[in-house]
Amino acid sequence: MSRTGLAVTLVLAFVAVAAPAAAQRLFKYKDANGVWVFTDRQPGGDQPYETAQVERSFDKPDVKLLERSTNDGVTLYAQNTYYAPIQLAYRITMPHNVPANMPRNGMQMLPARGDVTLLSVGAADPSMPVSFDYEYQFLPGDPQAQHRPDRPYRFPFGKSNAFFVSQAYPDTVTHSDPSSQYAIDFEMPIGTHIYAARGGVVIEIASDFFEAGVDAAKDGPRANVVRILHDDGTMSLYGHLNWNSIRVVPGQRIERGEYIADSGNTGFSTGPHLHFVVQRNRGGAIISLPIEFESANGAPLAARTGERYTAY
Repeated sequence: MSRTGLAVTLVLAFVAVAAPAAAQRLFKYKDANGVWVFTDRQPGGDQPYETAQVERSFDKPDVKLLERSTNDGVTLYAQNTYYAPIQLAYRITMPHNVPANMPRNGMQMLPARGDVTLLSVGAADPSMPVSFDYEYQFLPGDPQAQHRPDRPYRFPFGKSNAFFVSQAYPDTVTHSDPSSQYAIDFEMPIGTHIYAARGGVVIEIASDFFEAGVDAAKDGPRANVVRILHDDGTMSLYGHLNWNSIRVVPGQRIERGEYIADSGNTGFSTGPHLHFVVQRNRGGAIISLPIEFESANGAPLAARTGERYTAY
């Protein structure tokens, strides 16, 4: 029996969120202006530096396919350690000694922190062993979720602070795919405190990255992020966060206005800013959603490129 779980293209598309490494080497040095620089790349030349190992302090949520032998054959089941429901697509490959009518692919919802049986495979010839390989992908979130916030979102920075929006819908210079179409980029210095725009449960973080670049394929997965699941099943993503500033862990419930991390300049980014977006699983793809923020008098407003906004 094969025990491989290959990440291949099925019906679903992966969420572009990188997993923290188990351990990572950190280099620390002062630049020409005397400012401390933290990076995962060794400085060149004769630049003096300090180094240390950065350890991960939590287990990354994951989805696994597992096999259990039975008297009649094999049962394949899925295990979800995310604090969120998961939509899983799977495919059976290279089957040997399985019934001709056995389903070769399927899609299944997994509850948060739950296990689900995908299929039980009996032997076509009871005297011979059963074997097969399988491939799978998954997305967080329930496709039935409806975006129903009980009030406009809070601006995700400190009260009385104000920042410019460098990109928001309908401008889509770098927000050109459905998952980021309605994202909002706030220009802000590295180290600005970030607060939850809406309450929910933390379901995923990445916190080990130090640098930014303009290669979307290479640098995109190297952004530090926090993803929060809201009670209506939608999710918010806070991106490009500063290294080692994230103060929440998967499974933690966060209230509106709670401090979660500092802004940074990590991943696919041309300068320090916060990338904020609300998303949902549309059934095989993650899409972004248009949102409104709360103004001084409580009225909703939509953020626009080039405008400056104050948090209340």
